[in-house]
Amino acid sequence: MHSAASTATASTGSFFQARLASLLAVAPLGVWTFFHLWNNLAAFYGGAAWESSVTEYSSPIAQLVLGCLVLVPLAIHTVWGIGRIFSAKPNNVRYGAYANLKYLLQRLAAVGVLLFLGAHLWLAMIHPRLMTGHGEAFADITHEMRFNPPTLVVYVLGTLGVTFHLANGLQTAAMSWGLVTSQAALKRLEWVVLAVFLVLLAMAWAVVAALWIAGGAAAAGG
Repeated sequence: MHSAASTATASTGSFFQARLASLLAVAPLGVWTFFHLWNNLAAFYGGAAWESSVTEYSSPIAQLVLGCLVLVPLAIHTVWGIGRIFSAKPNNVRYGAYANLKYLLQRLAAVGVLLFLGAHLWLAMIHPRLMTGHGEAFADITHEMRFNPPTLVVYVLGTLGVTFHLANGLQTAAMSWGLVTSQAALKRLEWVVLAVFLVLLAMAWAVVAALWIAGGAAAAGG
């Protein structure tokens, strides 16, 4: 009896952890990702517009609050995700090849996103502020994007991983919260997830393109 009760308690705890992790992935992380990409599109309007939109805050308090709203949920989701990677396995008997492929890609994307975000947070936010007192300069990121091929590759693949992981996570969240249950609803959700993925990826790669172009223009002008 004690063993059964412990198993049930652990199962319940895991269920609510999964719901919390999926909720944090959608809001605030998913919402913040969309607006972060949207703000980065200011790169098309030049350095001053990009820095004002991406790296500047109305006050230190606003920066702290935004950081807590993003970094704390990100840390929680990351810890849960790492445990998920080592504990969960794809079910090749119950689910078809497509579902298992998405499962594998989601886990691979999670690892890539973790590495990408760690490097991005350090290089774009933490290190510049420690060294210069402000976020990454537009001139620096555009130069790296244009003339440092590994940086370009990392951003192209990193944003691909982020957008896929987020879009696919929306589907997982909808299923774990019981928002979709029928096969027809699941099929419609697939199209919604695909649309979200393509929109986010288009935004992300547009930003990368804008930074790459600006780096070339700055070099030509200099």
